Parts: sequence; C-alpha cells; structure tokens
Amino acid sequence: MSVPRARLLQLMEARCKLFETTFNPEGIRAGNKILRQRLKGPALAGYYPRRIWTMQEFQSEFRDLHLMVDDEKELDRFEHVSLLKQRGKGAPKKKNSAPDFKKGKK
Repeated sequence: MSVPRARLLQLMEARCKLFETTFNPEGIRAGNKILRQRLKGPALAGYYPRRIWTMQEFQSEFRDLHLMVDDEKELDRFEHVSLLKQRGKGAPKKKNSAPDFKKGKK
C-alpha cells in the first residue's frame, strides 16, 4: 500500500512550515544553503589593519605649512626608473596620435 504523491507533498509542506525550511519538492537549486550562512564580510574586514595615511595624503594635508617631506619610496622608484632608462630597459614612449586611416588605405 503506497501513499499518493499529493499527500506526500502536503506532509512535506507542513514539515517545512513547522521547521521553517524552504518547500522545494522539485529539488531545484536555490542557494538557500549559502544564504543561511553567516556573512564573511565583517570577519574579513577585521582581519586587515586599519589604513593609515599615505605620503601623498600627508603632504597634501600639511602643504599650507610649507614643510619639505620626502617620500623615500617614491624617490627610490624614480631612481630605479632612471637606471632602467639609462640601460634602455625603460617603458616605451607613448604615441603622439593615432595613425590616419583613410578609405581604402590601411
């Protein structure tokens, strides 16, 4: 003796209401498992330290006082780029303008 499908669906629906789960008799993927999980954003945001000022922000903030502040990382980068250019390993020059493509000529 088997139970009709309609009765099984009614029982499943009642069980879902009782235990506050989603009623999904077709078994379609809905993402409920992932949506029930705790959010990871606050934990990830708390992992990284708070951002401190960059040298550019520091210089722009105290520009009114006419303080000379050297950004050592930036100076090292400029020195490295100039050494690369001397050896011919620097970035290529930018184009001045795009070539003119006229009808029939490429």
